[in-house]
Amino acid sequence: MNTISYRPRNPGHDYYGCGTYLITLVVRDRAPLLASFLTELGQETIVLTTLGEIVQQEWVRTAAKQAQHGNSIVIHACVCMPDHFHGVIEVLKPMQWSLGDIIQAFKATCTSRWQQMQGLPGSRNRPIPVDCNRADAPAWLREKAQRFYDEGALIYNLSKKQRLEYYALVGREQQPLFDDNYDDTVSLDNRHRDAMIAYVVDNPRRAILRRTMPDVMKRCLHIRVAGRSYGAFGNLFLLRWARKVQVQCHRRHPETGLPYETTADYATEHSRWVDAILAGQTVIVTPGISRGELLMKNECLAKGYPLIHLQKEPIGRYWKPERQRFEACVRGCLLILAPWCLEQMPDVDDVPANTDYSRFHNLNNLAAEICNTNGETKIIMK
Repeated sequence: MNTISYRPRNPGHDYYGCGTYLITLVVRDRAPLLASFLTELGQETIVLTTLGEIVQQEWVRTAAKQAQHGNSIVIHACVCMPDHFHGVIEVLKPMQWSLGDIIQAFKATCTSRWQQMQGLPGSRNRPIPVDCNRADAPAWLREKAQRFYDEGALIYNLSKKQRLEYYALVGREQQPLFDDNYDDTVSLDNRHRDAMIAYVVDNPRRAILRRTMPDVMKRCLHIRVAGRSYGAFGNLFLLRWARKVQVQCHRRHPETGLPYETTADYATEHSRWVDAILAGQTVIVTPGISRGELLMKNECLAKGYPLIHLQKEPIGRYWKPERQRFEACVRGCLLILAPWCLEQMPDVDDVPANTDYSRFHNLNNLAAEICNTNGETKIIMK
């Protein structure tokens, strides 16, 4: 069995061996075919469509189907969102099939079930000659139909570019249900596996919160603060607070060489930061990289202190924070900023800007820049 157009997230990982994975599949064109949001008596819920119910059923059946091929797997959890699917799968023994083969078989089954619902022949093994007689069929399609007349295995005999052209010809209903590619996250240990399962189970609640609390869960791909462009997620109002306090710590105390967070100087600075917070209308700004910064960042998240957190990872259209920062966003006490041009900032001490050393210093420089702005600073959103 051949896996189509799959780029593994962890190229060095053995996808034939044992492991637990969080799988994410996206409906082609982000069409909301699997579920919908429903509001009843002021409460918003997510309701599966008939197709969403079928997709979840097929996921649950995957273990039994794979057992017929000698593959030992366990399905732990799954959820259908309107335009995407999450599932956790565990491989118990080394297999003849790869993880990609298993996921491709699941995707093909879901596509076939979807097309059956529409009264259409399945596209995975649909003979190309069904379409080659059309007046608008391109020459390459007629050539493929002639060469593979007996096989007729559409998906395997067309390149990705040809598939896109073919799908444009025959219409959305004949396309696969999901995108060609998918995303997998490899579990590191049992704790990580449990976190994956909890994430899947909690996904509907998170989506509803993003819809019902837009002011504190705002996603902006481009905002300009002090002349720089950032991606942002969270409570943008925190940028307008007049008082902002930067938390910046060395990894080692410059005089004693001890870990900075263990020194009396750190304790003094920590007291100053907390006093400023408790005095009101103060926002902590930090990338939380060094140990001392990380401790303060986590204290803000745990206690609900206002925090602007800078990160090096970009914030794209579908990026979401992990659970701890998500819950802080729900409380309205967090804004996450990701500079778009971090790699283009100046080198630090002749160290290239794309190294962790320079990123550390440049993110702290950005934190200082944000703190030096005041509540009247213009925030330009694009």
